Amino acid sequence: MLFLTLAYRTLVMFTIMLITMRILGKRQLGQLELGDLVVAIMLAELAVSPIVTPEHSRLLHGIIPVATLLVAQFSIAYFSMKSIRFRSILIGKPSIMVQNGQINQREMRKNRLTITELTEALRIQGHTDISTIKYAVLEVGGSLSVLPYTAHTPATHEALQLTGNDNGLPVLLIHDGRVLDKNLTHIGLDRRWLMKELEHRGLKDPNQVFLLSVDENRNVYFAARA
Repeated sequence: MLFLTLAYRTLVMFTIMLITMRILGKRQLGQLELGDLVVAIMLAELAVSPIVTPEHSRLLHGIIPVATLLVAQFSIAYFSMKSIRFRSILIGKPSIMVQNGQINQREMRKNRLTITELTEALRIQGHTDISTIKYAVLEVGGSLSVLPYTAHTPATHEALQLTGNDNGLPVLLIHDGRVLDKNLTHIGLDRRWLMKELEHRGLKDPNQVFLLSVDENRNVYFAARA
């Protein structure tokens, strides 16, 4: 009986947490700010409590606090959009770590960021010379945005007065041997075209394909099964 109770409570809280995180949106999943981190930690604790102590708590003891946190988070998001001051007090604001090729040591000490961490974050984005950076901004979510001087920015087609075609977003047509007919129809293709593409690569069966996608310019990416 205890096993069934635990299983039932786990499924209920799992469903509630999925719905809650879905309502909070993709931003909540992709980048945690201070408020988001607090909510995530509290949600995890509240979800587990009614599962591990079924004899001392009801499901409502976990559901009501989760719902309360959801309302609180929406309220914070609403007032953050309405008031810049409220957002800066509660969540914080970006800090400039590098300006005009010079390290802002005061801001680094304030944010407890070491020179090793700064140079590592710059290297990850392909920058090794701090003197070539116009601005490096530590965002409220913890990521570092780097804006190099124009002279050290990769040239664009517009700057070189070149023309080019946008390939658009690739559409997946075969995934692990399975043909996605809906995607084929969506981009105006059919299985006949697909089989010809496979024949050009010496294949006869979609099961031999691990991945095949095509973009708006009909450029095909292909990977056979290993």
